[in-house]
Amino acid sequence: MAVTSDTSAPPARTGAPGRVPPPRTSPRRVAVRGVALLAVPAVVVLVVFFVVPALRLLWLSVTSPEPGLGNYAALVTDDVAVTVVLRTLGMAAMVTVVCLLVAYPYAYLMSLVSGRWRGLLLAVVLIPFWTSLMARTFAWVVLLQDNGIVNRALDTVGLGPVRLLGTTAGVTLAMAQVMLPFMVLPVYTTLRGIDRRLVDAALSLGARPVVAFLRVYLPLSFPGVAAGATLVMVLSLGFYVTPSLVGSPQQSMLAQFIAVQVNQLVNFGGAGALAVALLVVTLVLVGGVQLLTRTKGSRRATGAGVAGGALV
Repeated sequence: MAVTSDTSAPPARTGAPGRVPPPRTSPRRVAVRGVALLAVPAVVVLVVFFVVPALRLLWLSVTSPEPGLGNYAALVTDDVAVTVVLRTLGMAAMVTVVCLLVAYPYAYLMSLVSGRWRGLLLAVVLIPFWTSLMARTFAWVVLLQDNGIVNRALDTVGLGPVRLLGTTAGVTLAMAQVMLPFMVLPVYTTLRGIDRRLVDAALSLGARPVVAFLRVYLPLSFPGVAAGATLVMVLSLGFYVTPSLVGSPQQSMLAQFIAVQVNQLVNFGGAGALAVALLVVTLVLVGGVQLLTRTKGSRRATGAGVAGGALV
C-alpha cells in the first residue's frame, strides 16, 4: 500500500467570502501623520500672521498709488531711503559684533565653571531677557543722559562727559544689551558640546595654546557663532523701540522710516516696498549663513584629523 503525502490546501480564511482584509499601516506612516497633524496649528498661524501680511505688503508695493514698480525705483533712487537702509545694515552689523565680543568669552566661561556657577551666570543672562523691553529701554534712557550714571562714571575716570543719548554709540550699546541673550545661548550650547580632548590632543602634539584655540576650538564653535550672529543681525534689522527712544531722528533705522511712511505720509506703497526690501535682505542673510555653515561643515568633515605639524 503506497503512502501518499498530504497535499491538502491550507485552511481557508474565516470571514465573509470575497472580503479583502484591510491593508496594514506601517508605524512609520502613522508617526509621520501624527507629526503632520501636530504641525497644522503652527502652519495655520504662520500663514495667517506672516504669509498673508507679506503677500499683502507685496501687493501694495506694486499697486499703490499706481500699478508698477515705481515704489522700488524710488527706493533705489531716493537718497534718504538708501541712507536709512545702509545705516540699518551698519547698525545691525555693529550690534552683532559687540554682542559676539561680549558673548563668546561669557559663554566660554559658562562652559568651564561648575553647575552652581553656571546656573548663576545663566540667570544673569536670562533675568534681563525676561524683563519688558520697554522698561529696559527707558532704563537706558536714564543711564545714558548727560548727567546719568554712565557719564558720571566716565567723568570719574577722566573720560567724560560724553554725549551718548541720541547718538549711534548709545543706540548700539542699548541694542547690544537687549540682544545679548540671543548670542550667548546659541554659543554656549555649541561650546558645551565641544570635546576638549581635541584641544588637549593638539597641545600634546606641540601646538601653542593660541594656535590650538584658533585651529581646533574656534572652528568647532562656528555653528553656534553663526546661529547667534544670524539671530542678532535679523532681529536688529527690524528693531524699532530702542532706536526710537534712545536714538534721534538723525539715527533713524528702517523700521522707523517705515512707520513714518505709514503714519505721517500715508504712503502704503512705499512702506510696502521698504518692508519687502527688508524681507529680501533678511532672506539673503539667512541663506548666506546657511551656505557658509554647510561649506564650513563639509570642509571640517573632510579634514577632521588633527595634524601636529600643521598646528605648530
